[in-house]
Amino acid sequence: MTESLDLEMLCNRCVEIAREAGRKILQIYNTDFNIEHKHDKSPLTNADMASHDTIIDALSKLTPNIPVLSEESATLPFDQRSQWTVYWLVDPLDGTREFIKRNGEFTVNIALIDHHRSVLGVIHVPVLDIDYFAYNGGGAFKSEHGDSPQTIAVKRLQTNKLTVAGSRSHGSEEMQQYMNRLTSSYDQIDMLSMGSSLKFCLVAEGKADLYPRLGLTSEWDTAAAQCIVEQAGGYVTKTDMSELQYNTKDSLLNPFFFVFGDDQQDWSGFLE
Repeated sequence: MTESLDLEMLCNRCVEIAREAGRKILQIYNTDFNIEHKHDKSPLTNADMASHDTIIDALSKLTPNIPVLSEESATLPFDQRSQWTVYWLVDPLDGTREFIKRNGEFTVNIALIDHHRSVLGVIHVPVLDIDYFAYNGGGAFKSEHGDSPQTIAVKRLQTNKLTVAGSRSHGSEEMQQYMNRLTSSYDQIDMLSMGSSLKFCLVAEGKADLYPRLGLTSEWDTAAAQCIVEQAGGYVTKTDMSELQYNTKDSLLNPFFFVFGDDQQDWSGFLE
């Protein structure tokens, strides 16, 4: 179906929509906002909902025939979702824990999924006023403060030095063991800790070689970023090195995965 869609136009519009959602988030960010908790114990603020409402309303007007799945409305049963070939997948505020900590490392994520693959991705970073965006066949871009977009690309792997992106708030024992095995193979490993989908962006713009995620995420956490990484020349795979895909099962949780820029290394070889 996306052959009949103007992905470049949709991408540009989604940047505008994400930026508007970001403005709504920042209005709340600078106040004493309320914090609730969802059934899975994850935090929820009124900024999540303000962003959600803004995006849902705008996408419904932009593409009235394309359904939208958002983190804050993700109760649709799979037998209904499985009928979709094309749909929007949205995380209105990725990194709510970072939002609550007020460290600025949270994003607005909008993706378009076509036959289980992310074909358009927009990430807006409200506090830094940065946009990352990409669409299938169009390359990957970064824009700061609304300036002209600059092309971004992954970097080639160096022989003895590795830069690894990791989670600011979600460490795991599996991740620590994985890092220990990496350490035995590389002379120097630099860690970059970052919240939300920004870890993907570090790989996409060549600031990190690898982001191993050996912990739980949901499909809306990764979809926009996956398109950006892939259009920048990188990869997002499950730990068996096969492509990460969307809306293929009842659960909206992702398997563990790798994000990397250079495919000359089999990152699964460092697993137990």
